[in-house]
Amino acid sequence: MFRTLSLRRCLASVCLLLFSSGALAGGDYPQKPVTLVVPFVAGGMTDVLARQLAATMQKATGQPVLVENRPGAGGIIGAEKVARAQPDGYTLLVTTTAHVVNPAITRRLPYDTERDFAPIALLASTPSVLVVNPSVPARNLQELLAFARRSGSVSYGSAGTGGTTHLSGALLASRTGAPLLHVPYKGTAAAVNDLLGGQIQASFVDALTALKYIQAGKLTPVAVTTKTRAAVLPDVPTVAEQGVPGYETEIWIGFYGPARLPPAIQARLNELARSAMNEPSFREMLRQQGTTPGRMPVADFQHFVSQEIRKWGDIVERSGVEPQ
Repeated sequence: MFRTLSLRRCLASVCLLLFSSGALAGGDYPQKPVTLVVPFVAGGMTDVLARQLAATMQKATGQPVLVENRPGAGGIIGAEKVARAQPDGYTLLVTTTAHVVNPAITRRLPYDTERDFAPIALLASTPSVLVVNPSVPARNLQELLAFARRSGSVSYGSAGTGGTTHLSGALLASRTGAPLLHVPYKGTAAAVNDLLGGQIQASFVDALTALKYIQAGKLTPVAVTTKTRAAVLPDVPTVAEQGVPGYETEIWIGFYGPARLPPAIQARLNELARSAMNEPSFREMLRQQGTTPGRMPVADFQHFVSQEIRKWGDIVERSGVEPQ
């Protein structure tokens, strides 16, 4: 009888533990502040989306949601923090396409991009626009390439080594033979500031960030990098249209947690992310700036990330960028 009572108590304790774990993994999450790590400086597209996501999460859950900008190394420093965090949903990552590019351009990543992260949601995707300072005598791609050849080089800024804004330029240089000098920054905002000030001559910038400067006449668009023209810039031809057939790159922002994040928390965060990006006024703001909010469920985004890692590996190989 004593053994039976002890066994019952043991089973009850195990059931209580499992029930509590399940509750914390799903319905009771979160129970304390959540941190969204953005591995770039404040002000760029990634930061804008992260802050919209934080506001929605905070309103929906009643818990503080903080955005921590942790720039450096093309997004690797911030990503490493999340890779090493507890898989409990309280330290999460919002980052650019650079996250899936870094395995191809970095010899010794401090984490494994596929094994150490749990992809949660696609937040948004946007065309990249090749823009120049108005002082540069170019109003289309061929004029810019000709100017680069006459001058010996054209300097272009990026949001960091290895990101899409860097590789868009490297791919263009390899396809055309034009002398394009890469200047990396710790985020889009820093690159755009120097472009506006004339410290660099060109940059590949996401449409969401670029459009306001284009409309104000502060930057001149010469091409978009996507397969088709951007609806918000219908008069700006694609790179492919302007003599570089097959050229195509795109920027997207993803939401991740550490590996082994419980599926119930992933599902909850995916729901919150889609709600944040598709909030009517925010969705309209994105539309007006050529940006498409994400709608993928968790499984679809996981498959998408896996495909993107391989796609960008091929682009890095074609662009001639050597892993560092």
